[in-house]
Amino acid sequence: MWIEAHLNNVNETIIYLQDFPKGFENTTIFFISDVHRRKIHDNILSKIRGRADFIVIGGDLAEKGVPYSRIEQNIKKLTKIAPVYFVWGNNDYEVDYHKLDAMLLDCGVKILDNTAVSFESDNELLNLLGVDDPTGQRDNLDLALQDSGNGFRILISHNPSIVNKITSLHKIGLVISGHTHGGQIRIWKWGLEEKGGVKYCKQTTLFVSNGYGTTMLPLRLGVPAETNLLTLKSK
Repeated sequence: MWIEAHLNNVNETIIYLQDFPKGFENTTIFFISDVHRRKIHDNILSKIRGRADFIVIGGDLAEKGVPYSRIEQNIKKLTKIAPVYFVWGNNDYEVDYHKLDAMLLDCGVKILDNTAVSFESDNELLNLLGVDDPTGQRDNLDLALQDSGNGFRILISHNPSIVNKITSLHKIGLVISGHTHGGQIRIWKWGLEEKGGVKYCKQTTLFVSNGYGTTMLPLRLGVPAETNLLTLKSK
Protein backbone atom coordinates (compact mmCIF):
# COMPACT_ATOMS: atom_id res chain seq x y z
CA MET A 1 0.00 0.00 0.00
CA TRP A 2 2.91 2.35 0.74
CA ILE A 3 4.58 1.48 -2.57
CA GLU A 4 1.38 2.06 -4.58
CA ALA A 5 0.97 5.45 -2.92
CA HIS A 6 4.48 6.59 -3.89
CA LEU A 7 4.78 5.41 -7.48
CA ASN A 8 5.71 7.87 -10.22
CA ASN A 9 3.62 6.56 -13.09
CA VAL A 10 2.83 8.54 -16.22
CA ASN A 11 -0.19 6.77 -17.66
CA GLU A 12 -0.69 7.47 -21.37
CA THR A 13 -4.24 7.65 -22.67
CA ILE A 14 -5.64 8.42 -26.12
CA ILE A 15 -9.04 10.10 -25.96
CA TYR A 16 -11.18 10.08 -29.11
CA LEU A 17 -13.51 13.06 -29.32
CA GLN A 18 -16.42 13.91 -31.58
CA ASP A 19 -15.87 17.08 -33.62
CA PHE A 20 -12.34 17.60 -32.28
CA PRO A 21 -10.66 20.17 -34.58
CA LYS A 22 -8.22 18.71 -37.09
CA GLY A 23 -5.84 21.60 -36.51
CA PHE A 24 -5.27 20.34 -32.97
CA GLU A 25 -5.08 16.62 -33.75
CA ASN A 26 -2.70 14.82 -31.37
CA THR A 27 -2.60 17.69 -28.88
CA THR A 28 -1.06 16.25 -25.72
CA ILE A 29 -1.89 17.42 -22.20
CA PHE A 30 0.07 16.42 -19.13
CA PHE A 31 -2.45 16.31 -16.30
CA ILE A 32 -1.41 16.12 -12.67
CA SER A 33 -3.94 16.33 -9.88
CA ASP A 34 -4.04 15.87 -6.10
CA VAL A 35 -0.35 16.33 -5.41
CA HIS A 36 -1.08 17.11 -1.75
CA ARG A 37 2.13 16.45 0.24
CA ARG A 38 4.22 14.81 -2.47
CA LYS A 39 7.32 16.11 -4.22
CA ILE A 40 7.02 15.70 -7.98
CA HIS A 41 9.72 13.22 -8.96
CA ASP A 42 12.24 14.06 -11.67
CA ASN A 43 11.47 10.72 -13.37
CA ILE A 44 8.04 12.08 -14.26
CA LEU A 45 9.54 15.19 -15.80
CA SER A 46 11.96 13.15 -17.93
CA LYS A 47 9.04 11.10 -19.29
CA ILE A 48 7.03 14.11 -20.45
CA ARG A 49 9.77 16.51 -21.55
CA GLY A 50 9.27 17.39 -25.21
CA ARG A 51 5.95 15.54 -25.37
CA ALA A 52 3.42 17.73 -23.54
CA ASP A 53 1.97 20.72 -25.39
CA PHE A 54 0.83 22.12 -22.08
CA ILE A 55 0.39 21.09 -18.46
CA VAL A 56 -2.74 21.23 -16.34
CA ILE A 57 -2.65 21.09 -12.55
CA GLY A 58 -6.08 19.80 -11.60
CA GLY A 59 -6.29 21.15 -8.05
CA ASP A 60 -5.15 20.08 -4.58
CA LEU A 61 -1.60 21.13 -5.32
CA ALA A 62 -1.43 21.96 -1.61
CA GLU A 63 -3.04 21.20 1.70
CA LYS A 64 -2.67 22.30 5.31
CA GLY A 65 0.82 21.74 6.65
CA VAL A 66 2.67 21.49 3.33
CA PRO A 67 5.72 23.80 3.27
CA TYR A 68 5.41 26.61 0.74
CA SER A 69 8.96 25.85 -0.38
CA ARG A 70 7.83 22.39 -1.52
CA ILE A 71 4.80 23.79 -3.35
CA GLU A 72 6.99 26.36 -5.12
CA GLN A 73 9.54 23.71 -6.07
CA ASN A 74 6.79 21.56 -7.60
CA ILE A 75 5.43 24.49 -9.58
CA LYS A 76 8.85 25.51 -10.92
CA LYS A 77 9.61 21.95 -12.02
CA LEU A 78 6.47 21.90 -14.16
CA THR A 79 6.95 25.36 -15.67
CA LYS A 80 10.32 24.25 -17.06
CA ILE A 81 8.53 21.66 -19.22
CA ALA A 82 5.61 23.51 -20.87
CA PRO A 83 3.03 26.27 -20.24
CA VAL A 84 1.10 25.49 -17.05
CA TYR A 85 -2.58 26.03 -16.23
CA PHE A 86 -4.16 25.57 -12.80
CA VAL A 87 -7.60 25.12 -11.25
CA TRP A 88 -8.35 25.30 -7.54
CA GLY A 89 -9.16 22.23 -5.48
CA ASN A 90 -10.82 22.05 -2.08
CA ASN A 91 -7.57 21.37 -0.19
CA ASP A 92 -5.83 24.33 -1.79
CA TYR A 93 -8.02 26.56 0.38
CA GLU A 94 -6.55 25.03 3.55
CA VAL A 95 -3.42 27.13 3.05
CA ASP A 96 -3.17 30.90 2.63
CA TYR A 97 -4.69 30.87 -0.83
CA HIS A 98 -3.74 34.50 -1.44
CA LYS A 99 -0.11 33.49 -0.99
CA LEU A 100 -0.59 30.44 -3.21
CA ASP A 101 -2.28 32.59 -5.85
CA ALA A 102 0.65 35.03 -5.85
CA MET A 103 3.16 32.18 -6.02
CA LEU A 104 1.44 30.66 -9.05
CA LEU A 105 1.32 34.01 -10.85
CA ASP A 106 4.96 34.78 -10.04
CA CYS A 107 5.93 31.42 -11.58
CA GLY A 108 4.01 32.22 -14.77
CA VAL A 109 1.12 29.81 -14.18
CA LYS A 110 -2.24 30.76 -15.70
CA ILE A 111 -5.04 30.30 -13.14
CA LEU A 112 -8.37 29.26 -14.63
CA ASP A 113 -10.82 30.40 -11.97
CA ASN A 114 -14.12 30.49 -13.87
CA THR A 115 -12.20 31.76 -16.90
CA ALA A 116 -10.94 30.43 -20.23
CA VAL A 117 -8.07 30.67 -22.69
CA SER A 118 -8.28 30.08 -26.42
CA PHE A 119 -5.79 28.65 -28.93
CA GLU A 120 -6.01 29.03 -32.71
CA SER A 121 -4.68 26.72 -35.43
CA ASP A 122 -5.69 26.61 -39.11
CA ASN A 123 -8.58 28.99 -38.37
CA GLU A 124 -9.94 26.61 -35.72
CA LEU A 125 -10.33 27.36 -32.02
CA LEU A 126 -9.56 25.20 -29.01
CA ASN A 127 -10.87 26.58 -25.71
CA LEU A 128 -9.51 25.56 -22.32
CA LEU A 129 -11.97 26.47 -19.57
CA GLY A 130 -11.49 26.13 -15.84
CA VAL A 131 -13.89 26.44 -12.92
CA ASP A 132 -13.02 27.17 -9.32
CA ASP A 133 -13.57 24.41 -6.76
CA PRO A 134 -17.12 22.94 -7.01
CA THR A 135 -16.73 21.30 -3.58
CA GLY A 136 -16.81 24.72 -1.93
CA GLN A 137 -19.43 25.96 -4.41
CA ARG A 138 -16.95 28.43 -5.86
CA ASP A 139 -17.53 27.26 -9.42
CA ASN A 140 -19.30 29.42 -11.97
CA LEU A 141 -19.59 27.56 -15.26
CA ASP A 142 -21.53 30.38 -16.92
CA LEU A 143 -18.64 32.82 -16.40
CA ALA A 144 -16.14 30.36 -17.87
CA LEU A 145 -18.39 29.80 -20.87
CA GLN A 146 -18.79 33.54 -21.42
CA ASP A 147 -15.00 33.86 -21.44
CA SER A 148 -14.53 31.12 -24.06
CA GLY A 149 -14.79 31.19 -27.84
CA ASN A 150 -17.06 29.20 -30.11
CA GLY A 151 -14.60 26.40 -30.87
CA PHE A 152 -14.07 23.04 -29.19
CA ARG A 153 -14.28 23.31 -25.40
CA ILE A 154 -12.25 21.43 -22.78
CA LEU A 155 -13.31 22.04 -19.19
CA ILE A 156 -10.97 21.54 -16.23
CA SER A 157 -12.67 21.03 -12.87
CA HIS A 158 -11.06 19.58 -9.76
CA ASN A 159 -14.27 17.79 -8.85
CA PRO A 160 -15.90 15.67 -11.60
CA SER A 161 -19.33 16.44 -10.13
CA ILE A 162 -19.31 19.45 -12.47
CA VAL A 163 -20.68 17.15 -15.20
CA ASN A 164 -24.06 17.31 -13.45
CA LYS A 165 -24.24 21.00 -14.40
CA ILE A 166 -23.32 20.48 -18.05
CA THR A 167 -25.88 20.23 -20.82
CA SER A 168 -25.44 19.53 -24.51
CA LEU A 169 -26.12 23.24 -25.15
CA HIS A 170 -22.82 24.11 -23.45
CA LYS A 171 -20.93 22.24 -26.19
CA ILE A 172 -18.20 21.05 -23.84
CA GLY A 173 -16.44 18.19 -25.59
CA LEU A 174 -14.21 17.03 -22.74
CA VAL A 175 -14.04 17.41 -18.95
CA ILE A 176 -10.81 16.60 -17.10
CA SER A 177 -10.92 16.12 -13.31
CA GLY A 178 -9.28 14.54 -10.28
CA HIS A 179 -10.38 14.74 -6.61
CA THR A 180 -11.67 11.20 -6.13
CA HIS A 181 -8.29 9.39 -5.89
CA GLY A 182 -10.18 6.46 -7.44
CA GLY A 183 -11.33 5.67 -3.91
CA GLN A 184 -7.63 5.48 -2.83
CA ILE A 185 -8.14 2.14 -1.11
CA ARG A 186 -10.18 -0.47 -2.97
CA ILE A 187 -11.10 -3.95 -1.81
CA TRP A 188 -11.65 -6.05 -4.92
CA LYS A 189 -14.08 -3.93 -6.96
CA TRP A 190 -15.34 -1.93 -3.98
CA GLY A 191 -14.23 1.61 -3.21
CA LEU A 192 -15.63 4.84 -1.80
CA GLU A 193 -15.30 6.44 -5.26
CA GLU A 194 -15.29 5.14 -8.82
CA LYS A 195 -11.98 4.24 -10.37
CA GLY A 196 -10.64 6.87 -12.76
CA GLY A 197 -10.47 6.69 -16.53
CA VAL A 198 -12.47 7.76 -19.58
CA LYS A 199 -16.25 7.83 -19.41
CA TYR A 200 -18.40 8.75 -22.39
CA CYS A 201 -21.42 10.57 -21.00
CA LYS A 202 -24.48 11.75 -22.90
CA GLN A 203 -23.55 15.43 -22.60
CA THR A 204 -19.74 15.19 -22.73
CA THR A 205 -16.68 12.97 -22.38
CA LEU A 206 -15.21 12.77 -18.87
CA PHE A 207 -11.68 11.83 -17.85
CA VAL A 208 -10.93 11.39 -14.14
CA SER A 209 -7.40 10.85 -12.84
CA ASN A 210 -6.75 8.68 -9.80
CA GLY A 211 -4.30 11.36 -8.69
CA TYR A 212 -0.69 11.61 -7.62
CA GLY A 213 -0.94 12.08 -3.86
CA THR A 214 -3.08 10.80 -1.01
CA THR A 215 -5.40 12.20 1.61
CA MET A 216 -5.63 11.24 5.28
CA LEU A 217 -3.37 8.16 5.05
CA PRO A 218 -0.28 7.94 2.77
CA LEU A 219 -1.53 4.59 1.46
CA ARG A 220 -3.20 3.26 -1.67
CA LEU A 221 -4.59 -0.11 -2.69
CA GLY A 222 -5.85 -1.07 -6.13
CA VAL A 223 -5.43 2.46 -7.49
CA PRO A 224 -1.70 3.27 -7.74
CA ALA A 225 -0.59 6.89 -7.79
CA GLU A 226 -0.63 8.29 -11.32
CA THR A 227 -0.11 11.29 -13.53
CA ASN A 228 -1.58 11.37 -17.01
CA LEU A 229 -0.40 12.13 -20.52
CA LEU A 230 -3.57 12.63 -22.57
CA THR A 231 -3.44 12.63 -26.36
CA LEU A 232 -6.56 14.06 -28.04
CA LYS A 233 -7.76 12.73 -31.39
CA SER A 234 -10.88 13.17 -33.47
CA LYS A 235 -13.27 10.25 -33.84
